[in-house]
Amino acid sequence: MSLHRLRTIIGIELRQRARSVAWYVLLGIFAVILIGLLVLSFASFALWTGGNEWFFSIVIMLVLLLVLLVSPTLSGSAVNGDRDAATLAPVQVTLATTTEIVVGKFLAAWISGLAFLVVALPFLLVATFAGALNPLVIVSSLVILVIEVGVVAAIGVGLSAIVARPLFSVASTYLLIAALTIGTLLAFGLGATALRTTQETVTRDYNLGSLPDGCDPYGPIGTEGCPPPDELGCIESTSLGDVPRFDRVWWVLAANPFVILADATPPTYDERYGTPTDLFSQIAYGVRLAQIPPEPVRINDFCGQYLQSQEPPTYETPEQQVAGTTPSWFVGLLAQAVLAVGLMVWGIARTRTPAKRLPPGTRIA
Repeated sequence: MSLHRLRTIIGIELRQRARSVAWYVLLGIFAVILIGLLVLSFASFALWTGGNEWFFSIVIMLVLLLVLLVSPTLSGSAVNGDRDAATLAPVQVTLATTTEIVVGKFLAAWISGLAFLVVALPFLLVATFAGALNPLVIVSSLVILVIEVGVVAAIGVGLSAIVARPLFSVASTYLLIAALTIGTLLAFGLGATALRTTQETVTRDYNLGSLPDGCDPYGPIGTEGCPPPDELGCIESTSLGDVPRFDRVWWVLAANPFVILADATPPTYDERYGTPTDLFSQIAYGVRLAQIPPEPVRINDFCGQYLQSQEPPTYETPEQQVAGTTPSWFVGLLAQAVLAVGLMVWGIARTRTPAKRLPPGTRIA
Protein backbone atom coordinates (compact mmCIF):
# COMPACT_ATOMS: atom_id res chain seq x y z
CA MET A 1 0.00 0.00 0.00
CA SER A 2 1.49 3.33 -1.11
CA LEU A 3 1.17 6.20 1.34
CA HIS A 4 1.46 8.70 -1.51
CA ARG A 5 -1.50 7.23 -3.42
CA LEU A 6 -3.43 6.87 -0.20
CA ARG A 7 -2.83 10.51 0.66
CA THR A 8 -3.96 11.53 -2.83
CA ILE A 9 -7.26 9.65 -2.49
CA ILE A 10 -7.88 11.17 0.94
CA GLY A 11 -7.17 14.64 -0.42
CA ILE A 12 -9.62 14.17 -3.30
CA GLU A 13 -12.36 13.01 -0.96
CA LEU A 14 -11.82 15.87 1.50
CA ARG A 15 -11.76 18.51 -1.25
CA GLN A 16 -15.06 17.20 -2.58
CA ARG A 17 -16.61 17.56 0.85
CA ALA A 18 -15.05 20.98 1.41
CA ARG A 19 -16.74 22.26 -1.75
CA SER A 20 -20.16 21.17 -0.47
CA VAL A 21 -22.27 23.92 1.12
CA ALA A 22 -24.31 21.33 3.02
CA TRP A 23 -21.15 20.28 4.90
CA TYR A 24 -20.68 23.76 6.36
CA VAL A 25 -24.39 24.03 7.11
CA LEU A 26 -24.21 20.84 9.19
CA LEU A 27 -21.19 22.13 11.10
CA GLY A 28 -22.93 25.47 11.68
CA ILE A 29 -26.09 23.81 13.00
CA PHE A 30 -23.98 21.65 15.28
CA ALA A 31 -22.19 24.73 16.66
CA VAL A 32 -25.53 26.49 17.30
CA ILE A 33 -26.81 23.43 19.19
CA LEU A 34 -23.68 23.41 21.36
CA ILE A 35 -24.02 27.14 22.09
CA GLY A 36 -27.60 26.61 23.23
CA LEU A 37 -26.50 23.68 25.35
CA LEU A 38 -23.73 25.76 26.90
CA VAL A 39 -26.09 28.57 27.85
CA LEU A 40 -28.78 26.27 29.23
CA SER A 41 -26.28 24.16 31.15
CA PHE A 42 -24.65 27.06 32.95
CA ALA A 43 -28.04 28.62 33.62
CA SER A 44 -29.40 25.41 35.14
CA PHE A 45 -26.55 24.02 37.21
CA ALA A 46 -23.58 26.38 37.06
CA LEU A 47 -23.79 26.81 40.84
CA TRP A 48 -24.49 23.14 41.45
CA THR A 49 -21.57 21.00 42.63
CA GLY A 50 -20.72 18.59 39.84
CA GLY A 51 -22.52 20.63 37.18
CA ASN A 52 -19.36 21.06 35.13
CA GLU A 53 -18.79 17.30 35.02
CA TRP A 54 -22.35 16.80 33.79
CA PHE A 55 -21.94 19.49 31.15
CA PHE A 56 -18.75 17.92 29.81
CA SER A 57 -20.24 14.44 29.61
CA ILE A 58 -23.45 15.73 28.01
CA VAL A 59 -21.46 17.56 25.31
CA ILE A 60 -19.42 14.43 24.55
CA MET A 61 -22.59 12.31 24.35
CA LEU A 62 -24.21 14.89 22.08
CA VAL A 63 -21.18 14.89 19.77
CA LEU A 64 -21.36 11.10 19.56
CA LEU A 65 -25.10 11.25 18.85
CA LEU A 66 -24.69 13.75 16.02
CA VAL A 67 -21.82 11.78 14.54
CA LEU A 68 -23.98 8.65 14.54
CA LEU A 69 -26.71 10.62 12.75
CA VAL A 70 -24.54 12.43 10.21
CA SER A 71 -21.67 10.06 9.47
CA PRO A 72 -23.79 7.46 7.58
CA THR A 73 -24.78 10.13 5.05
CA LEU A 74 -21.11 11.01 4.52
CA SER A 75 -19.70 7.49 4.34
CA GLY A 76 -22.70 5.37 3.31
CA SER A 77 -22.33 6.30 -0.36
CA ALA A 78 -18.56 6.76 -0.58
CA VAL A 79 -17.96 3.94 -3.09
CA ASN A 80 -21.25 3.26 -4.86
CA GLY A 81 -21.91 7.01 -5.09
CA ASP A 82 -18.73 7.43 -7.14
CA ARG A 83 -19.74 4.42 -9.22
CA ASP A 84 -23.10 6.01 -10.03
CA ALA A 85 -21.39 9.31 -10.86
CA ALA A 86 -18.91 7.50 -13.16
CA THR A 87 -15.93 8.77 -11.13
CA LEU A 88 -14.88 5.46 -9.60
CA ALA A 89 -13.78 3.70 -12.79
CA PRO A 90 -11.21 6.40 -13.77
CA VAL A 91 -9.59 6.00 -10.36
CA GLN A 92 -9.58 2.21 -10.66
CA VAL A 93 -7.55 2.31 -13.90
CA THR A 94 -4.76 4.26 -12.17
CA LEU A 95 -1.97 2.75 -10.10
CA ALA A 96 -4.17 2.96 -6.99
CA THR A 97 -5.19 -0.48 -5.80
CA THR A 98 -8.69 -1.41 -4.67
CA THR A 99 -7.52 -1.60 -1.05
CA GLU A 100 -6.03 1.90 -1.28
CA ILE A 101 -9.24 3.30 -2.76
CA VAL A 102 -11.52 1.83 -0.10
CA VAL A 103 -9.15 2.55 2.80
CA GLY A 104 -8.58 6.09 1.53
CA LYS A 105 -12.32 6.74 1.43
CA PHE A 106 -12.62 5.32 4.95
CA LEU A 107 -9.89 7.60 6.32
CA ALA A 108 -11.47 10.60 4.59
CA ALA A 109 -14.86 9.77 6.13
CA TRP A 110 -13.16 9.39 9.52
CA ILE A 111 -11.50 12.81 9.23
CA SER A 112 -14.80 14.35 8.14
CA GLY A 113 -16.52 12.92 11.21
CA LEU A 114 -13.79 14.32 13.45
CA ALA A 115 -14.64 17.81 12.17
CA PHE A 116 -17.62 17.77 14.56
CA LEU A 117 -15.23 17.09 17.41
CA VAL A 118 -13.09 20.03 16.33
CA VAL A 119 -16.15 22.29 16.37
CA ALA A 120 -16.96 21.05 19.88
CA LEU A 121 -13.44 21.64 21.25
CA PRO A 122 -14.04 25.28 22.33
CA PHE A 123 -17.12 24.21 24.29
CA LEU A 124 -15.23 21.32 25.86
CA LEU A 125 -12.47 23.72 26.89
CA VAL A 126 -15.06 25.95 28.56
CA ALA A 127 -16.40 22.98 30.51
CA THR A 128 -12.89 21.88 31.40
CA PHE A 129 -11.67 25.21 32.76
CA ALA A 130 -14.99 26.03 34.44
CA GLY A 131 -14.36 23.38 37.09
CA ALA A 132 -11.81 20.91 38.35
CA LEU A 133 -12.24 17.91 36.05
CA ASN A 134 -10.24 14.72 36.18
CA PRO A 135 -7.76 14.82 33.26
CA LEU A 136 -8.25 11.06 32.75
CA VAL A 137 -11.96 11.65 32.14
CA ILE A 138 -11.21 14.19 29.42
CA VAL A 139 -8.50 12.16 27.68
CA SER A 140 -10.24 8.79 27.80
CA SER A 141 -13.61 10.13 26.63
CA LEU A 142 -12.02 11.95 23.70
CA VAL A 143 -10.02 8.88 22.68
CA ILE A 144 -13.10 6.64 22.76
CA LEU A 145 -15.06 9.25 20.80
CA VAL A 146 -12.38 9.37 18.09
CA ILE A 147 -12.43 5.56 17.85
CA GLU A 148 -16.24 5.46 17.62
CA VAL A 149 -16.16 7.99 14.78
CA GLY A 150 -13.76 5.68 12.93
CA VAL A 151 -15.95 2.63 13.55
CA VAL A 152 -19.02 4.35 12.11
CA ALA A 153 -17.02 5.57 9.11
CA ALA A 154 -15.70 2.05 8.45
CA ILE A 155 -19.20 0.57 8.64
CA GLY A 156 -20.55 3.15 6.20
CA VAL A 157 -17.72 2.81 3.67
CA GLY A 158 -17.80 -0.98 3.87
CA LEU A 159 -21.54 -1.12 3.19
CA SER A 160 -21.20 1.42 0.36
CA ALA A 161 -18.80 -0.98 -1.34
CA ILE A 162 -20.99 -4.02 -0.70
CA VAL A 163 -24.43 -2.61 -1.59
CA ALA A 164 -24.89 -1.49 -5.21
CA ARG A 165 -27.29 1.41 -4.64
CA PRO A 166 -26.30 4.46 -2.55
CA LEU A 167 -29.79 4.83 -1.07
CA PHE A 168 -29.81 1.23 0.15
CA SER A 169 -26.26 1.40 1.53
CA VAL A 170 -27.04 4.58 3.50
CA ALA A 171 -30.24 2.99 4.81
CA SER A 172 -28.33 -0.19 5.72
CA THR A 173 -25.75 1.88 7.60
CA TYR A 174 -28.47 3.63 9.57
CA LEU A 175 -30.13 0.30 10.37
CA LEU A 176 -26.85 -1.17 11.60
CA ILE A 177 -26.13 1.89 13.75
CA ALA A 178 -29.69 1.70 15.09
CA ALA A 179 -29.11 -1.96 15.94
CA LEU A 180 -26.00 -1.05 17.95
CA THR A 181 -27.72 1.78 19.82
CA ILE A 182 -31.47 1.27 20.10
CA GLY A 183 -31.43 -2.42 19.20
CA THR A 184 -29.11 -3.38 22.03
CA LEU A 185 -31.34 -1.55 24.52
CA LEU A 186 -34.44 -3.36 23.23
CA ALA A 187 -32.66 -6.72 23.29
CA PHE A 188 -31.46 -6.01 26.82
CA GLY A 189 -34.90 -5.14 28.14
CA LEU A 190 -36.86 -7.82 26.30
CA GLY A 191 -34.24 -10.48 26.94
CA ALA A 192 -34.17 -9.80 30.67
CA THR A 193 -37.96 -10.03 30.79
CA ALA A 194 -38.04 -13.24 28.77
CA LEU A 195 -35.42 -14.86 31.02
CA ARG A 196 -37.15 -13.84 34.24
CA THR A 197 -36.94 -16.04 37.29
CA THR A 198 -39.02 -16.57 40.41
CA GLN A 199 -37.99 -14.76 43.57
CA GLU A 200 -39.30 -15.49 47.05
CA THR A 201 -40.05 -12.46 49.19
CA VAL A 202 -40.21 -12.90 52.96
CA THR A 203 -41.75 -10.00 54.84
CA ARG A 204 -41.54 -9.69 58.61
CA ASP A 205 -43.64 -6.94 60.18
CA TYR A 206 -45.06 -6.04 63.58
CA ASN A 207 -48.35 -7.54 64.73
CA LEU A 208 -50.33 -4.35 64.38
CA GLY A 209 -53.55 -6.07 65.45
CA SER A 210 -52.57 -5.79 69.11
CA LEU A 211 -51.39 -2.21 68.80
CA PRO A 212 -53.54 0.45 70.54
CA ASP A 213 -54.95 3.24 68.43
CA GLY A 214 -52.64 6.19 67.92
CA CYS A 215 -49.45 4.17 68.47
CA ASP A 216 -46.79 3.89 65.80
CA PRO A 217 -44.38 0.94 66.06
CA TYR A 218 -41.88 2.79 63.92
CA GLY A 219 -42.14 6.00 65.93
CA PRO A 220 -40.13 7.08 68.97
CA ILE A 221 -39.64 4.39 71.56
CA GLY A 222 -41.18 4.97 74.98
CA THR A 223 -44.29 6.88 73.88
CA GLU A 224 -46.74 7.03 76.75
CA GLY A 225 -49.43 4.36 76.55
CA CYS A 226 -47.76 2.52 73.70
CA PRO A 227 -46.08 -0.87 74.14
CA PRO A 228 -42.44 -1.23 73.09
CA PRO A 229 -41.92 -2.86 69.67
CA ASP A 230 -40.43 -6.05 71.10
CA GLU A 231 -43.71 -6.80 72.87
CA LEU A 232 -45.83 -6.66 69.70
CA GLY A 233 -44.35 -9.75 68.08
CA CYS A 234 -43.68 -10.26 64.39
CA ILE A 235 -45.80 -11.75 61.64
CA GLU A 236 -43.99 -13.38 58.74
CA SER A 237 -45.50 -13.72 55.27
CA THR A 238 -44.09 -15.23 52.08
CA SER A 239 -44.90 -14.36 48.46
CA LEU A 240 -43.54 -15.42 45.08
CA GLY A 241 -42.98 -13.12 42.12
CA ASP A 242 -41.11 -12.96 38.82
CA VAL A 243 -38.08 -10.68 38.46
CA PRO A 244 -36.15 -9.94 35.24
CA ARG A 245 -32.67 -11.44 34.88
CA PHE A 246 -30.61 -8.53 33.66
CA ASP A 247 -27.47 -10.36 34.72
CA ARG A 248 -27.97 -12.86 31.87
CA VAL A 249 -28.23 -10.29 29.08
CA TRP A 250 -26.13 -7.35 30.29
CA TRP A 251 -23.40 -8.26 27.77
CA VAL A 252 -25.74 -7.19 24.95
CA LEU A 253 -25.11 -3.57 25.94
CA ALA A 254 -21.34 -4.02 25.57
CA ALA A 255 -21.49 -3.11 21.85
CA ASN A 256 -23.58 0.04 22.42
CA PRO A 257 -21.44 3.10 21.52
CA PHE A 258 -22.83 5.18 24.40
CA VAL A 259 -22.21 2.38 26.90
CA ILE A 260 -18.65 1.93 25.62
CA LEU A 261 -17.99 5.65 25.99
CA ALA A 262 -19.43 5.73 29.52
CA ASP A 263 -17.87 2.49 30.73
CA ALA A 264 -14.39 3.32 29.41
CA THR A 265 -14.32 6.71 31.14
CA PRO A 266 -12.96 6.70 34.71
CA PRO A 267 -15.96 7.15 37.03
CA THR A 268 -16.31 10.05 39.41
CA TYR A 269 -18.24 9.72 42.68
CA ASP A 270 -19.40 11.96 45.45
CA GLU A 271 -16.95 11.69 48.33
CA ARG A 272 -19.69 11.63 50.95
CA TYR A 273 -22.30 9.28 49.51
CA GLY A 274 -20.38 7.53 46.71
CA THR A 275 -23.00 8.45 44.08
CA PRO A 276 -22.10 9.16 40.41
CA THR A 277 -21.41 12.82 39.69
CA ASP A 278 -21.59 12.84 35.87
CA LEU A 279 -23.49 11.23 33.03
CA PHE A 280 -20.66 8.82 32.23
CA SER A 281 -20.61 7.40 35.74
CA GLN A 282 -24.42 7.23 35.89
CA ILE A 283 -24.68 5.14 32.72
CA ALA A 284 -21.76 2.93 33.72
CA TYR A 285 -23.31 2.39 37.15
CA GLY A 286 -26.59 1.27 35.59
CA VAL A 287 -24.87 -1.19 33.28
CA ARG A 288 -22.63 -2.56 36.02
CA LEU A 289 -25.60 -2.91 38.36
CA ALA A 290 -27.28 -5.13 35.77
CA GLN A 291 -24.46 -7.68 36.23
CA ILE A 292 -25.55 -8.42 39.80
CA PRO A 293 -28.01 -11.36 39.87
CA PRO A 294 -31.16 -11.02 41.97
CA GLU A 295 -31.23 -12.79 45.31
CA PRO A 296 -33.27 -16.04 45.34
CA VAL A 297 -34.84 -14.96 48.61
CA ARG A 298 -35.51 -11.34 49.46
CA ILE A 299 -36.11 -10.51 53.12
CA ASN A 300 -37.92 -7.37 54.20
CA ASP A 301 -37.50 -7.19 57.95
CA PHE A 302 -39.54 -4.32 59.37
CA CYS A 303 -39.23 -5.47 62.95
CA GLY A 304 -35.48 -6.05 63.04
CA GLN A 305 -33.05 -4.90 65.66
CA TYR A 306 -32.14 -1.76 63.76
CA LEU A 307 -35.70 -0.44 64.07
CA GLN A 308 -35.79 -1.14 67.77
CA SER A 309 -32.51 0.68 68.31
CA GLN A 310 -33.42 3.43 65.82
CA GLU A 311 -30.23 2.72 63.84
CA PRO A 312 -30.52 2.89 60.04
CA PRO A 313 -29.53 -0.17 57.99
CA THR A 314 -26.23 -0.22 56.17
CA TYR A 315 -26.14 -0.38 52.36
CA GLU A 316 -23.40 -0.52 49.77
CA THR A 317 -22.75 2.75 47.99
CA PRO A 318 -22.86 2.85 44.17
CA GLU A 319 -19.08 3.11 44.17
CA GLN A 320 -18.78 -0.08 46.22
CA GLN A 321 -21.27 -1.89 43.97
CA VAL A 322 -19.38 -0.92 40.80
CA ALA A 323 -16.08 -2.03 42.35
CA GLY A 324 -17.31 -5.63 42.43
CA THR A 325 -18.35 -5.79 38.75
CA THR A 326 -16.56 -6.31 35.45
CA PRO A 327 -15.88 -3.57 32.84
CA SER A 328 -17.12 -4.45 29.36
CA TRP A 329 -16.07 -1.56 27.14
CA PHE A 330 -13.06 -3.35 25.64
CA VAL A 331 -15.26 -6.30 24.65
CA GLY A 332 -17.69 -3.91 22.96
CA LEU A 333 -14.89 -2.15 21.11
CA LEU A 334 -13.53 -5.51 19.95
CA ALA A 335 -16.96 -6.56 18.66
CA GLN A 336 -17.36 -3.26 16.81
CA ALA A 337 -13.85 -3.54 15.35
CA VAL A 338 -14.53 -7.06 14.08
CA LEU A 339 -17.76 -5.86 12.46
CA ALA A 340 -16.14 -2.81 10.87
CA VAL A 341 -13.07 -4.68 9.60
CA GLY A 342 -15.24 -7.51 8.27
CA LEU A 343 -17.39 -5.08 6.28
CA MET A 344 -14.29 -3.30 4.96
CA VAL A 345 -12.70 -6.58 3.80
CA TRP A 346 -15.96 -7.65 2.18
CA GLY A 347 -16.26 -4.24 0.52
CA ILE A 348 -12.73 -4.45 -0.88
CA ALA A 349 -13.52 -7.86 -2.34
CA ARG A 350 -16.71 -6.50 -3.94
CA THR A 351 -14.90 -3.47 -5.41
CA ARG A 352 -11.88 -5.34 -6.78
CA THR A 353 -11.57 -5.36 -10.60
CA PRO A 354 -12.02 -7.13 -12.90
CA ALA A 355 -15.30 -8.21 -11.30
CA LYS A 356 -16.70 -11.62 -12.14
CA ARG A 357 -20.26 -10.65 -11.30
CA LEU A 358 -22.06 -7.33 -10.85
CA PRO A 359 -25.66 -6.56 -9.84
CA PRO A 360 -27.98 -5.83 -12.80
CA GLY A 361 -27.87 -2.19 -13.86
CA THR A 362 -24.55 -1.43 -12.12
CA ARG A 363 -22.67 1.39 -13.85
CA ILE A 364 -19.03 0.65 -14.59
CA ALA A 365 -17.80 3.78 -16.37
